[in-house]
Amino acid sequence: MIGRKRLSQVLCMLIVSLMPSNHSVQASMLNEVPESKTPIKHFIVLMQENHTFDNYFGTYPGADGIPAGTCMPDVPSGATPTACVESFHMGSYPTEDLDQSRRTFNIQYNEGHMDGFIYALDQRNQDGNLAMGYYDDRELSYYWNLADEYVLFDRFFSSARGGSTMNHMYWVAGAPGSEKGKVPQRGYGDLPTIFDRLTEQGISWKFYVEDYDPTITYRSLPSANKSDHTSQVIRVPLLSFDRFIDDPQLFSHIVDLHEYFQDLERGTLPAVAYIVSSNTTEHPPRSLRAGQRFLKKLIQALMQSDVWSSSIFMWTYDDWGGWYDHVPPPQVDKYGYGFRVPALLVSPYARRGYINSTELDFTSILRFIEDNWDLEPLTARDAHANSIVTALDFSQPPRRPFFTSFSREADKPLREPRREVIYASYGAAVVLTGLMFTIANLIGGGEQGRQTLPAKSLRRRKAR
Repeated sequence: MIGRKRLSQVLCMLIVSLMPSNHSVQASMLNEVPESKTPIKHFIVLMQENHTFDNYFGTYPGADGIPAGTCMPDVPSGATPTACVESFHMGSYPTEDLDQSRRTFNIQYNEGHMDGFIYALDQRNQDGNLAMGYYDDRELSYYWNLADEYVLFDRFFSSARGGSTMNHMYWVAGAPGSEKGKVPQRGYGDLPTIFDRLTEQGISWKFYVEDYDPTITYRSLPSANKSDHTSQVIRVPLLSFDRFIDDPQLFSHIVDLHEYFQDLERGTLPAVAYIVSSNTTEHPPRSLRAGQRFLKKLIQALMQSDVWSSSIFMWTYDDWGGWYDHVPPPQVDKYGYGFRVPALLVSPYARRGYINSTELDFTSILRFIEDNWDLEPLTARDAHANSIVTALDFSQPPRRPFFTSFSREADKPLREPRREVIYASYGAAVVLTGLMFTIANLIGGGEQGRQTLPAKSLRRRKAR
């Protein structure tokens, strides 16, 4: 027998679907459906790729960053090192896509000794020195400025020791999805996701995808490509579930990113929004600056919308990407945790300039959604996870938005909304980004790959 609350939700949605396409009317009715437990009515989360906390914020003031005197041996404990490499500023040092397999994790982790970062990559015929490189506010000025104003998490771990596939699954389902970290031949079956929970309660959601191609699902990929960590199928796990592919209603929730800007303009932003990028993932050797510009467009559009005062925008990174991090990840089960990844939160309720050291992982995102909208947990992982709610302060009224610049200077109050500029420029920006990415590939790689070596090449110094 259907409950009174659920019946009213179904009737409301049915009425809205039969009404003429008046976006403002639909928005006002749909926004009445979710009954959140906090002032947060809209939760937006983006997943970027392949960096550790120390790689991005290892020198951020006040955070648990790279320890003084760090020098990584060229072989892990159990053998006699001949040299070691100190942590160094990447600057113009060229980078590459470092290995992030479970085998590499196990060698780098080395049962908690955290001393195999160079050796593991050397075994893969990669430049193990790279693992010890870090960026700072010279390359990441926008992110560091946001950390100054909002919340930076310095105990946020990836959920699994492996790469993108498992971690994206934990992000949406609180489970690894498969034992081997690959999309199963027949998809993920009946495994429940957070979007199933939301749908059951009539709570609105969308999965926004940059450069989305609806013809690409797990069924359209050859078996040999199912472990490709750069594919749309890996970044959007719902495309490996038969029900989300075959049910037109569910499939309609997976949309191109341009709808995010349209929904902000029309007042139809859903309660829960997941976002993945394509050419702006920051996956090495792709441009860090392009990634920050991408984030800035998303955040500025939210700040200049009517829903800013009731929203959270959060982003994190799917795995460590082979880079060094000094904090041994807690081993909560046979899958994880993996190493720390960068994670930041922007909201009018965010604690100002706050470094949050609560132990978190991707299932902490699920935990917040479940607590905020009174949903049942999916697995033991999210049921026992700490929530990101500790980053928020609801005792104060929502803060006005601030314009955050790309240079390390004082931020300024955001002017009155000029939404026509943001929405009109998005299409041009997408075209320009794609064109620049194509040109970069033709002349030999992304921005980081084109940079020249420092005048003095990095050398391993003799171990003491």
